[in-house]
Amino acid sequence: MSAGKKKGLGRGLSALFGDQSPKEKEIEKHEINKVSISDLSRNPYQPRQIFDETKLEELSNSIKKNGIIQPIAVRPSKSKSNKYEIIAGERRWIAAQKAGLHEIPVNILDLNDAESLEVAIVENIQRDDLTPIEEARGYQKLSKEFNYDHESISKLMSKSRSHISNTLRLLTLPKDIIAMLEEKSLTSGQVRPLIGLDNASDIAEEIVANNYSARKVEYLVKSKKVQKSKSYKTDANVLRAQDRIEKVLGLKVKIVNKKNNSGSITISYRDLDQFELVANLLSKY
Repeated sequence: MSAGKKKGLGRGLSALFGDQSPKEKEIEKHEINKVSISDLSRNPYQPRQIFDETKLEELSNSIKKNGIIQPIAVRPSKSKSNKYEIIAGERRWIAAQKAGLHEIPVNILDLNDAESLEVAIVENIQRDDLTPIEEARGYQKLSKEFNYDHESISKLMSKSRSHISNTLRLLTLPKDIIAMLEEKSLTSGQVRPLIGLDNASDIAEEIVANNYSARKVEYLVKSKKVQKSKSYKTDANVLRAQDRIEKVLGLKVKIVNKKNNSGSITISYRDLDQFELVANLLSKY
């Protein structure tokens, strides 16, 4: 991230969140304008995707009574003249529409794409509005689209580097667990111990069914790892058979052999070609 970007972002965030010094405020003033509500469009870099309908209704009722107290931060649209893209305040914009407003106050800022994403993430995090997955996807965009490393994101968000890394790792979880996080049926503390586990989804269902705390989940995962380790140590023949099959197929294979010598063989495939390979091999016998 260049020094120029950091400087520009500092001005943008200071104007938005009011942490400038008195001298900076005197030098840099952003005129508050009123624009048609239809002249605004959502920020394509907005990390927040889920809006609580009950809270939106409450905000809409408040706006009907008191109006919009804090202007919405916007920037000029790159594709349409006299139109604006929301940087921060999309929830207020939606609620204002529900309230029947035709015009709303805006603060017009001059920010590039990266700065627009930065402000959107910071604004939501400061208000605790993002789910852990939305936060992670925001960091991912900063990393992939704007080449920010974890250290730069850490400084920008005033979060520890380990928090940034751990949050990003949530995106490696299976889709069903990510959905549970987005629905808030699980917390990041509950699912973090599941990262990298083959049976993460099964454990997640167990957590929800029994309402396990994050500490209980850590204990549960550790105990399952110990059991798995003991199983592998006492059944070297199964491990050798599993290794031979993986070498023949070129695919991940998992053999579960129970005490009564019943069990299962699971073959994992990543795409349709690998599926057809397995299907063709099995259909020969």
